Amino acid sequence: MNEVKVAILGASGYTGAELVRLLARHSGFRIQAMTGDRKAGQPMASVFPHLAGLELPDLVAIGDVDFGAVDAVFCCLPHGTTQEVIAGLPPHVRTVDLSADFRLTSLDSYATWYGHPHKAPELQTEAVYGLTELKRAAIKGARLVANPGCYPTSVQLPLVPLIKAGLIETADIVIDAKSGTSGAGRSAKEANLYCEVTEGIHAYGVASHRHAPEIEQELAEAAGHPVLVSFTPHLMPMSRGMLATINVRLAKGAKAADLRAEWTKVYGAEFFVRVMGEGGVPQTRHVRGSNFCVMGVFDDRLPGRAIVLSVIDNLVKGASGQALQNMNLMFGLPETQGLDQQPLFP
Repeated sequence: MNEVKVAILGASGYTGAELVRLLARHSGFRIQAMTGDRKAGQPMASVFPHLAGLELPDLVAIGDVDFGAVDAVFCCLPHGTTQEVIAGLPPHVRTVDLSADFRLTSLDSYATWYGHPHKAPELQTEAVYGLTELKRAAIKGARLVANPGCYPTSVQLPLVPLIKAGLIETADIVIDAKSGTSGAGRSAKEANLYCEVTEGIHAYGVASHRHAPEIEQELAEAAGHPVLVSFTPHLMPMSRGMLATINVRLAKGAKAADLRAEWTKVYGAEFFVRVMGEGGVPQTRHVRGSNFCVMGVFDDRLPGRAIVLSVIDNLVKGASGQALQNMNLMFGLPETQGLDQQPLFP
């Protein structure tokens, strides 16, 4: 097929820069335009020096992009700012939105959790939720894909197959999740200053994090009935990485080995999902800089319970990598194109 011309909206943020890094290895896509309103007119190398040497257009304001000249858009804008932008795109443009603006299928739920009515309700009904390994068929034909959040990706990949197989109880799911600071974005915030984050760990969004309804929405779809989870995120003093420790109640007679066997059945042919053997403990360093999700499971000391562990790189599988995986699907390209690099270690 002809080279796909791509625009990256919000290229001056972490997820935008990560897309540029990944697309630099991609022979099927060419970056036609990049936006960064506060950095408009600057070359990408001055905003992200690690990307120097690439042949890239300068950053521009969104209003200066000729969308008629692009085939695809990666939208890396902050939550609440993408709805009207995407609604104004030409109908031929296929879009992956990395914000939360199109993830929740219920407009009422969106208004409750994000504090304002949805500004593009007609598009919300069209959007496809883009958890690639589990939504592949719908993504292929989509015009608008809502890229999942990082926490929901780390939680749903292990839990959805177990719920569908009836191996765990949905009434008792406790999620303790930890993320690197890049998950909060690049804009200046006091809570993200070095002295506020380093040499410590703290919970945030306690009982109120906006990824909770996204997780529950997709787990409910898998279960066929409403599901509520206990979800607490924590901020870690590292730049990238995400670990979800999930405590579950097993179905009668089930053991950790049964959960592991189900994952192997569901994900055995998947390139980006790796299931560790008995006793294997997933670590964030196992996936750093890559699009992989690594999962493991242990029988708990408490009878009838199991501990599920899942790790991803929040900027790759949790954001830009999964977005590129989805866009590859949308244009009939191999899912691994531009994404097959191994994790960085140490």
